[in-house]
Parts: sequence; C-alpha cells; structure tokens
Amino acid sequence: MHAEAVVRKPLVTGGKTVHDVTEDICIRVEQAPAKSWYAAMAVSLALLGYGAYAVFTLVWEGIGSWGLNKTVGWAWDITNFVWWVGIGHAGTLISAILLLFRQRWRMSINRAAEAMTIFAVICALQFPLLHMGRPWIGAIWALPLPNTYGSLWVNFNSPLLWDVFAISTYFSVSLVFWYIGLVPDFATIRDRATGISKNIYGALALGWDGAARTWSRYETVALVLAGLATPLVLSVHTIVSFDFATSVIPGWHTTIFPPYFVAGAIFSGFAMVLTLMIVTRHVYKLQDYITIEHISLMNIIIMVTGSIVGIAYITELFIAWYSGVEGEQYAFFNRALGPYWWAYASMMTCNVISPQLFWFKKIRTSIAATFVISIIVNIGMWFERFVIIVTSLHRDFLPSSWAMFYPTWVDVGTYIFTFGLFFTCFFAFAKFFPVINMAEVKSIIKATGEKKK
Repeated sequence: MHAEAVVRKPLVTGGKTVHDVTEDICIRVEQAPAKSWYAAMAVSLALLGYGAYAVFTLVWEGIGSWGLNKTVGWAWDITNFVWWVGIGHAGTLISAILLLFRQRWRMSINRAAEAMTIFAVICALQFPLLHMGRPWIGAIWALPLPNTYGSLWVNFNSPLLWDVFAISTYFSVSLVFWYIGLVPDFATIRDRATGISKNIYGALALGWDGAARTWSRYETVALVLAGLATPLVLSVHTIVSFDFATSVIPGWHTTIFPPYFVAGAIFSGFAMVLTLMIVTRHVYKLQDYITIEHISLMNIIIMVTGSIVGIAYITELFIAWYSGVEGEQYAFFNRALGPYWWAYASMMTCNVISPQLFWFKKIRTSIAATFVISIIVNIGMWFERFVIIVTSLHRDFLPSSWAMFYPTWVDVGTYIFTFGLFFTCFFAFAKFFPVINMAEVKSIIKATGEKKK
C-alpha cells in the first residue's frame, strides 16, 4: 500500500513530464506568432508611435510644453517616474527574496516578472532624462565622472543623485539576474533549433553544456545575486522616497515614507505581474503552469501589502493631526477636501478598499476578479503618487502663489510613450524568449506533478 501526504495543491497540474515542459514552452518560441500577438503588437506600436511624437514635441519645444508652473514644478513626470519604479519591484522580489526563502511557487512566474522589472525601470528612466530638457547634454552630468571643467561635480547631498546610484545598481543586478536565469533555457532552445536561430540562441546560451559543474556554478551565482538583490528591493524605493522625505514641504517631510513606499511598490508590482500573467496564461494556454494556486498566493501578498499601505495612509493623517503643525494639518486637509479630492478618493478606494476583497477565497481564486482588481490597484497607485506630489505643491506656504496643475497633451503623450515602450518590449520578450523558467519548473515536476491516468 502506497500513500502520499498532500501538503498543498500541486504547483504544476495536468500530469506534466519534463518533456511536456520543454514542448509547451519552446513551442511558443519556435512557432510563428498568432494573429492575436500581431494585433497586440500593432496596438503597442501605435501607442509607441503616438508617444514618440509627443516626446519629439517635448524635446523640440522644451519642458514648457508640459503643464508645469512656478508653483507645481513637479507633477506628471515625477508621478510616472515613481509609479514605474514601483512596478519594477515585484520582479526582483519574486526572484530574490522568494528564492532565499525557498518558495517554489515563484518558479512559474519569476521569468516574466523579472522581464517586467527590466522594462519598467527602462520606462521610469525616460522621465528624469526628458526632464533635463536636453538629455543628450545633461545626462552625463548626473554621473560623478571626471571632467575638463575643474572641480565640477554632482551634489552628493542630493536625493536625486542617490536615485541615480540606486536605480542604476538595481537595473544592473536585475538585468544580470534575469539573463543568468535564461541561459539554461537558451541552451534547450539552441539544441532544438536549426539554421540562424541555432546560432543566435547558441550565442545567448554562452556555451552551456548542462554538466554537473555548470549547474553547481549556476546555482551558486543565482544565490549570490539573490543575496545582492534582496537589499536592493528594500533600498531602491526607500531612496526614491527620500526625494520627498528629505524636503521641508508639508506632506512630504515624514519618516514613514521609506517603508510606506516600499510596501506600495511591492503592492503595485504584484498587481502588474498578475495583469500580465493572467493574459499570458490565457493566450499561451499555460493554465497547468500558472495555476489558480499561484494567483491566490499573489493575491494574498497584494492583500497584505495593500493593508500596510492603508495603515500608512491612516498613520499620515493621525500624525498630521497629532503634530499640531498647522501647515502639515492643512496639507492633509487639502488632499482630502481640496480641489483634488477626487484623486484622493480614487486613491483610497483603489488601494485600501479593493484589495480587501481578496479576504474572500471565491474572489481571490477568480481569474476575472483578480484581473480587474489588479488593474484597479495600479490605477490607485498612480493616483497615490499624483496626490503626494501635486497636492503638496499646488498650495504652498504663500496663498498668493497657489496654482492648479493641468496636464497637456504632451504630458499624456509622454506617459503613453512609456506604455507603448513597455508593452512592445514585453510582447517581443514573450515571443522570442521562454516566458516560464523551464529549468526551474522541471525541478518541481516530481514533487508536484500528478500522475497521468
């Protein structure tokens, strides 16, 4: 008599074998794209083209084409910058921290999440560069490089410079982590390919031979990179929050920003992972690899981080009242009941109320509900950044200088440009690279797979 103790639901369903994993994932790379892929790519390229025209207008006419004014010197641009950096947090979290904690459910989603991180950070990078006005001249001066102008150096006391170091380091480590994970899968595709594809994937595979020593080194490097990336997950958005927290502006000058921003970044990042993975799961028919269990576990993380964000909102309101500082109290009164009350209401509804629906298992395991709520969460997180930035600036210490911010078509077009860039990169990745980590999924087949009858 043979009995097996079922501790949890299998992470790979359908009785898949190692050969099935190779076939199911590689076939998406080897076959010609479906019509739906061409349609999605066409829409993405259309967004990219319209956004490129807006960017061209911005570069040609200058940042005066944005809706900024003397009072609101930061608005749509920095809102989108912080939002995209937050989107990029889930990938490294899933790859690094969950790897260190030996969470095997990460294996089916880490590849796409890591790719999302890379593309999101590239999109975030567009806004500081464009905000320089003439990035082909100004971008070099953001780096502490020797120059011919004597003792002309960057301001090391500026949180904006800290962003340069943090985000460039985060991007570099995430890119290496993502590529290292792809190498064994590139070798698998190489061994199946013919013609020029074999040469391309052979070059990308870096001579992978699958030997025991090679696997040992691969696992060691993955562990080292996970150890390096883990503090980066916590530090990057902490440093981004310092852009605001180190100022003296009411509504910004608060010590809760670092943990609050990190929780919000994980919150929005997981929401975007869910949005992408649900679509990928349906289009590529990967229901046996990205299961309801994966979606439920990610929803639990969204629920927890959403609750942390809600507590942070309430803490901000309490501290503003408790401080007795009139400027601080008015900043939060203006957020909730001022001209931008609708943005504050949207933020609270999307970020605090909607994730609490995941307490119900029926909603937490519903594909349709999860997809809708994941989009709502990211809308709410965009409004959060907009509320923090614009409402703290548009009514400052001098009532005579109070002003409203209204985005122009160039503001909106620049944002659309990053969406087009993000989805164009992601669709290209989904076609030419394996969207699921075959090597890691194969390692859990025996532990989680069901026997075919």
